[in-house]
Parts: sequence; structure tokens; C-alpha cells
Amino acid sequence: MHYRPIGKTGMSASIIGLGAEHLDNKPYETIESVINASLEQGFNIMDIFMPGETVRKNIGHALKGRRDQVLIQGHICSTDINEQYDRSRDLPTVKKYFENLLRCLETDYIDLGMLFFIDTEKDFSDVFESDILRYAQDLKQQGKIRAIGASSHVPRTARRVVETGAVDLLMFSINPAFDMMPAETYVLDYLENKITDYEKKLDNDRAALYRLCEQRGVAITVMKTLGAGKLLSPKHSPFAQPLTTAQCIHYALTRPAVVSVLLGCASREEVLDAAAYLDKSDTERDFSAILQSFQGDFRGSCVYCSHCLPCPAEINIAGVHKYLDTALLDENNIPPAITDQYRALNRRGSDCTACGSCEERCPFSVPIIKNMQNAAALLEKQP
Repeated sequence: MHYRPIGKTGMSASIIGLGAEHLDNKPYETIESVINASLEQGFNIMDIFMPGETVRKNIGHALKGRRDQVLIQGHICSTDINEQYDRSRDLPTVKKYFENLLRCLETDYIDLGMLFFIDTEKDFSDVFESDILRYAQDLKQQGKIRAIGASSHVPRTARRVVETGAVDLLMFSINPAFDMMPAETYVLDYLENKITDYEKKLDNDRAALYRLCEQRGVAITVMKTLGAGKLLSPKHSPFAQPLTTAQCIHYALTRPAVVSVLLGCASREEVLDAAAYLDKSDTERDFSAILQSFQGDFRGSCVYCSHCLPCPAEINIAGVHKYLDTALLDENNIPPAITDQYRALNRRGSDCTACGSCEERCPFSVPIIKNMQNAAALLEKQP
């Protein structure tokens, strides 16, 4: 494993880390297996944003006696409503969930305290112009967090966050599709190296953000490296052919300021697949030829992040999308297991009231209401 310094914090992170979201609702044995495999492969950084108490306790139990081997990236403002993942800007609620994180993990500190989900101007003002930022700063002074970070999906808002000088770390969604503009749009290159055709298509705001972070000494940890697996799929990739896990990892690691990609792994095998990047040749890691074939805009595609929640109808929107995306691979030959698992959901696409709350929250402009209708039509029809 290779390690990179996390900005000016004095800490160093493995270039591949664990995103723990896929451990939610998994049995303890699975969580322990994934964490064991991660530590064996040299992963030393883990992102925990899930507010559920069970998964937090299970992770804490799996790490017992090994807390010093892991840098925990824990989120401030991540909460839940009726067990649906949400964010809060109410300071007493924020404090409650952060103290819960410490208690469940059986630790007295979090290495990287991340101000959660700063996407809109309101998110920015509600956090950076309020007592929440001061709370995070107090936590750092007390030693309950070692560094302050923030997570965002929107480059212009993320830029404002970095420009405050208050954060040491930014968690940002980076992959080749997110970084590309529509094919007809060409922008100036912001990288120092030789310009190639695909680099001419890099989103101006995103490339500028990476360079700003590098300039300010603000490290970046990466989410959505694989685009929720869609970049690996011939059906869903916006490129002429799918990328490999290694190519996606390499793309993110070659962006300025990036120190680690945090991959969501639900099994030991997925951890080993991610770690296999370290043994790949330069040719196997090379993504440039595939990026030349960009066929459109990745916006509008669900990446199962659940930032659309809470849903007033209590629909597991990400879960519905996963089953819908699988069904759309071949509408005339949907595996019975997919239909059965979809129908086992407590709330389905047909329960959508079209209130629009989810679409207002979605950072990737997914047409959720339409997709709920499609799921109902495709997966709820009687055989």
C-alpha cells in the first residue's frame, strides 16, 4: 500500500480506503470480514457517515483493540429521521449524533471531523456562518477531532468551503463521468501536464477546484469513484466501453490534491478487487483511450447515495433505483430474484406521492419521480 499526507494535518492516508456505507444493514460477520480484509490490505482510512446506531456499534466492535490502525472520517450533521438518513443544522441534534458516533465506536476521538453535505448556498451559510462551525472548532480544540473537513458534490460551493480556510480536507465526488462536460462543450485545461483531447473536456469548475485544493494544502478524499458501479457497466457507462475498477481508481488518484479513494465494499472479495489496483501495470491503469469516447452527460443517473432522503412516503429511493437499473439491463428478461427483492421493500415506487422533496435534495439531477413511476410499471406488474 502507498500512503499520502493529508494536507497539513500530519496524518497520512492509504491511497485506497473504505467507504462504509455498504456495511449498513449487514450482519456483524460481514462487517468484521470487510474490516479485517481492509486492514490486511493496508487500508488505514474509513468513512462513516451512516447515522444508524446498529452499524456504528458493529463497526466499533470490529475495530476493538485496533482503533489506532484506522483514521476515521466521521461526519458532523449526519442524522436520521424515522431511520431514514438525513442531515440536520440544528446544533443540539448535531451534537447528539456526533456524541452517539463516539459512543458507538467506543472511542474518544474522530480523526477527521467532516461537516456534512455542503452543496447549496443555504448549506454553506447554515454551517459556516453559524454555531456549527464553531462547534467543530471546539471539538478540535478539545481533541475530540484531529482535523476539520467537509463533504460536497458541487464544485462552486466546495470552492467557497475551501476558501474559508477552515478545513483541512474535502470529501468530493470524483470520477471520469462527473468530470466531463457534455461532448459539445470545451473548456480550458487547468492541469499543468500536456493537454490531451479528453482533458479539453474537463469541467472548468471541477478542475479549478482540484487545483485550488492543491494550492491551499487542502487534501481531497474521493467518493463515487466508480459512479455506484455504473462506470463498470456496459449498459450504464457514458463511455463507449466500461472502465475497470483500476482505471477508475487511477483516474481519481491522478487528480490534484487527491490523497485517497474511499470505495464502498460489501464483501472481502470487493476489498481484494480494490486492492488489486496496486499490482496493475501502467497499461492496465490507463484510462485515456476510453475517455476519448465520452458519449454524454452522466448527470441524471442515480448513484445510490441516498442524499434524496428523507422521503415523506418512507421509500428507500436508492434501493428502488438499484432494482430498476438492474431490470433495465433487459426489460424482457428480468431475473425473478430482482422482482421478488423489489416487492419485499416496505415502500415501492407506486407509493411515491410526487412531492418533489427528493428531487430538490438530489445532487445529481436524477428524475426520481419519473423513475419511481417506471419502477412501479416495470416491477410491480403481475406475472
